[in-house]
Amino acid sequence: MNEPNPLVIGIAGGSGSGKTTVAQEILNRVGPSRIAYLPHDAYYKDLSGLPPAQRAEVNFDHPNSLETELLIQHVQQLKKYEAVELPVYDFSKHSRTEKTILIAPRRVIIVEGILIYVEPKLREICDIKIFVDTDSDLRFIRRLERDIAERGRTTESVIHQYMKTVRPMHLEFVEPSKRYADIIMPEGGFNIPALDMVVARVEEMLRNE
Repeated sequence: MNEPNPLVIGIAGGSGSGKTTVAQEILNRVGPSRIAYLPHDAYYKDLSGLPPAQRAEVNFDHPNSLETELLIQHVQQLKKYEAVELPVYDFSKHSRTEKTILIAPRRVIIVEGILIYVEPKLREICDIKIFVDTDSDLRFIRRLERDIAERGRTTESVIHQYMKTVRPMHLEFVEPSKRYADIIMPEGGFNIPALDMVVARVEEMLRNE
């Protein structure tokens, strides 16, 4: 096979920074059929063996809560043009489901998550490293709205988790990892010039296949 090497784009940033919005914008503008999308959130370790109360106390913002080796393995498989089975995680129960999503190999691979630049092996795989930089108050409001609407959380539980783990882990791991980024994108999906630049780079690469 003389297939060209896929381009791997990393998108990191704090919780609620707009990483997923940036990823979706790139997907929509380049075309979902041309991109394999791997969110780090799908790779949380399965906690179904723990009692529910104990699961809720796990620090989900620490690198140890994620099965990053499996994500790295999947990126490497996609780079060899092999399909992978993306795990499906149930955030309301803090457990991995039995379902998976088949991800076909594509010319572009997007890896998105708050902690992807903390892992040296994952940084090395990324050809373009984007960090979405958003003010902490906006990030908190977005997380609050998302966790209540999409993950079945209460306001109190979101605030408790934010103060206990999200904020401390952001300061310890996420914010320092910004120095590894090639592109720092303020305001995420609202930063049209930065998005235009990234999409133009991807389109150029695809034209030169």
